Amino acid sequence: MRSHQHQHNRKQHFRRLPFPSSTSNLTRLRSVGVTAFLLAASSTAVLPFASSFTISNNSSIASASASASASASASASASAAVLPFASSFTISNNSSSASASASASASASASMSTSASASGVKSSSSSISKLTRKMTSSSTDTITTSDSNSNHPLSKLLHSFDHSWVNNLSAETQSNREKSKRKSSQDDGISNNIKRPVYNGHWVPTTPDPLRNPRLIIASPQVVNDIGLEYENVHSDEFVKYFSGDVHTAFDDHGDVEGKDVKTWATPYALSIMGKRYTSNCPFGTGDGYGDGRAMSIGEVNNADTTSRYELQLKGAGPTPFCRGADGRAVLRSSIREFLASEAMHYLGISTTRALSLIVSEDGDDENGNGKAGNTSQRPWYSEQNQKNVPTVDDPRLERYSPEQRKQIVAQLNAQTRNDPDVMVEEPNAITCRVAPSFMRVGHIDLFSRRATKNTLSENEIPDKNTPEFKELEDIIWHACFREFPSECYEPFIDDNDILSASKCLLDHSLDGIAAMVAGWVRVGFAQGNFNGDNCLVAGRTMDYGPFGWMEEYHPLFAKWTGSGEHFGFLNQPNAGFANYVMLLSSIMPIIEAYSPSLEEARKYETEMTEKGQQVFQDKLMQELRSKLGFHPEDESADDLWQEVEVLMRESKVDWTLFWRQLTYVEQEFPVGSGSKAYGEMFDVLNASKSHDGLKSPFYEQLDTESRSKFFSWIQQWRETLEVSYDSENYGSSAELCQQDLSEAGGTDEKKITSPAERMRLANPKYVLREWILVDAYTKASTSSIRNPIFPMKKLKSERGDETMIHELFNLIKNPYDEGTDEQDEKYYRRASSEALKKGGVAFMS
Repeated sequence: MRSHQHQHNRKQHFRRLPFPSSTSNLTRLRSVGVTAFLLAASSTAVLPFASSFTISNNSSIASASASASASASASASASAAVLPFASSFTISNNSSSASASASASASASASMSTSASASGVKSSSSSISKLTRKMTSSSTDTITTSDSNSNHPLSKLLHSFDHSWVNNLSAETQSNREKSKRKSSQDDGISNNIKRPVYNGHWVPTTPDPLRNPRLIIASPQVVNDIGLEYENVHSDEFVKYFSGDVHTAFDDHGDVEGKDVKTWATPYALSIMGKRYTSNCPFGTGDGYGDGRAMSIGEVNNADTTSRYELQLKGAGPTPFCRGADGRAVLRSSIREFLASEAMHYLGISTTRALSLIVSEDGDDENGNGKAGNTSQRPWYSEQNQKNVPTVDDPRLERYSPEQRKQIVAQLNAQTRNDPDVMVEEPNAITCRVAPSFMRVGHIDLFSRRATKNTLSENEIPDKNTPEFKELEDIIWHACFREFPSECYEPFIDDNDILSASKCLLDHSLDGIAAMVAGWVRVGFAQGNFNGDNCLVAGRTMDYGPFGWMEEYHPLFAKWTGSGEHFGFLNQPNAGFANYVMLLSSIMPIIEAYSPSLEEARKYETEMTEKGQQVFQDKLMQELRSKLGFHPEDESADDLWQEVEVLMRESKVDWTLFWRQLTYVEQEFPVGSGSKAYGEMFDVLNASKSHDGLKSPFYEQLDTESRSKFFSWIQQWRETLEVSYDSENYGSSAELCQQDLSEAGGTDEKKITSPAERMRLANPKYVLREWILVDAYTKASTSSIRNPIFPMKKLKSERGDETMIHELFNLIKNPYDEGTDEQDEKYYRRASSEALKKGGVAFMS
């Protein structure tokens, strides 16, 4: 591994994203060891986005006075330029730069993964020559069968198997397998179901532990078709067996199958948080035991009809070598959330892994009629009494602050107060099968880069290309190109073995994908919660629906997970995405350095890609925000409007989804070009004043006169700017850009130009999976038992088992931008209750 000093030097020029241009006016202050960015101008209000305020029990605001007194003063003027991120770090490998919360996240991430981990390994004798053949179906995988078995529900699946990860990458060597076995007395050397180090190779063979008494709850028809099956197949016993982990007996009735190719595996990868590499979370302290301890791939399929490749992965099918002692299971609650959230993200138009099926283990009878209990697991969770306890602006401990400062302090405390669980809950086990073209993570490439450079001692030393570790790095990069961008980054370069060009192509396409994904999250109000490098797919595909949440009340540091810290807060996600991209770049740099004409040229490329990355992340974000405001994505005249409304939203307890959708209705009722100046009526539409119960208003508290006046003024400014921008006669910026789009598409019909109202409708969803909606669904579906640690022998049994709402929500999320039925509008288009904003397991979670 390269010296730490070299790693630090390499990252010194990786700076925070330059959002927006007003960052030159920022002053960096420190409070409680965490960096906060404050507006320097004395006439503007401070953005206390970092953890600058903590309230102690001795009636004082501990450690807050330095930041609060520096923050000073007046409330933010509507025209103030506002930093849209809580940029509490500089992207660097220096542990101090990730701030206190980033390093805290490493331990939080480790504790979270006591019930989650991942896996991997194969023979490290593979070489680049192995990859020079086209990575298409291997002739050795051809399966023949008699016509009598063509009616088997999974016959098409079996015939389409083509496990490229296993066939084209490396397993661990036998010597390293034996070395690993010596680390654990419980390791039998075969099973791969207890924690152990994996020293080399890209995958390990695993065997899923099937659910007892599995029953299908729901499947996605679109994903079923994607993998080449008919929807009627999902109701078969064979489908339920296979996708609940019973992968081998699912084909028992298939008859004689020549070369039956059922394989299951898990993969190792590395952890990085905000551009810093970690090994401390690994139980062996080396990074050789890190991965997802409950995710197993159960096949790759090539759909002959679409020529598309998909990998099938079970979450919760038992432990892998990376389980760190946990049971490797998922519970019904988390599985319902994963199934619905991944499908919701797809229909919102943001790249994501998909969900094929949700299968639960339940009590039942065996083949002899004897009672057979389903699988269950105990998980820490939240009692009814576990809620946020945040002071009000009238709290005497806040007396020394101005009213505006008090509001900001309380808002930040409310956003960042997250309690730990206080009860144990016994819940049914379940398995979600997630599906994607690939699950290639930044952490995969990071791991093999670390291994390839472990003996490189100087920053000017190029790693040895002839080691097995370096060849494993080459192989994983070729495989990433093949799986993620085959026509762009694999096929043009593989015949010439041009890994330098392939690597640069991969970095270009990955940059666009990750930046677009994260900008999309902001657009729809989503916080991933744990956006480490191992939870970032190379292609920019959302995954790991664990500690996620859709935002209710807006705050730039919103997150659901107790371990998110500031660095994974809502408006910090582009920074986190950029840090993951920087880690990908750093991990591929050994290849760039080894094959470039000179080290100087390689380092120049690294600098250029870092600077390009900063710009791309900023551009993608601002394009989404401009669209939300009704402007063309490239129209910069919208930028000041965003900065001003961000301050107003933060000051006024605004619901993110309702605000933007109601603003869309303003444009629909008073379209650009109508000449309307009825700003009061426009505000009434924004405020949903005609709503019969007031729950559709985006404001969680009634606006005071001053705040109402600010929003009124902002609406006027927004409308006037929008009118000017779409004034084609006077060459308005959005009008001109729309004309350019039309011309480039070869069209002349101006009716095909997207109107501001339609642009806003497609940028501002009406329906998202608010947590209280998900809680209602999984609470009704799950028959869980709660164990109170104070009275551990007492069980509180829930007799609920109604899964209707899961199907109801699945129908809802398919059309998030439509108006929906009257019933959907009434039930799901409204603000969260005050209880939902405070309650453990709803407002926050572990």
